[in-house]
Amino acid sequence: MSASHHDEVTVPRGALLAVAGLLLASLLAAGAGRWMGPSTPPGETAAETQTAIDGPALHFLDQPDGGIEVRDAQTGRTVQALHGELGFVRGALRVLARERQRRGLGPDQPFLLGRDPQQRLTLADPVTGIRLDLAAFGSAPAAAFDRLLQAARPAALAAPVPASNRSPT
Repeated sequence: MSASHHDEVTVPRGALLAVAGLLLASLLAAGAGRWMGPSTPPGETAAETQTAIDGPALHFLDQPDGGIEVRDAQTGRTVQALHGELGFVRGALRVLARERQRRGLGPDQPFLLGRDPQQRLTLADPVTGIRLDLAAFGSAPAAAFDRLLQAARPAALAAPVPASNRSPT
């Protein structure tokens, strides 16, 4: 008696992508919960959160093509249009947006992207007081936000060039 055995196990690509997405969402949620700490630091109000972050106020707008348009909240100018793999960026924004939605707040107010007093790259929501320490997720994911911060900073806020690095006039 001979029987044919098929030892190869195949998993549909869609199932693998779904599992990968679920893992990414889980990691982002766990990291956000671990590193956010209290929604507002002790002794600090949500309004003080805004002044504690050195960086621009930005609106993040979903686009029909799946990208994200980033606009400066003061000038309305488009800072950058993000396309491609946006897993970490989208996940971090989702954490903040979900908390606003949970509290019955809308998307009208911008988020703040910048450096906190300890110079850590931070994405903050001045409405809820929630802050995400982006470096806590690793250097590669935080790099996307760091590039965005560099693009969003007005020239006047750019770090001054040390005298030794200036070109002679």
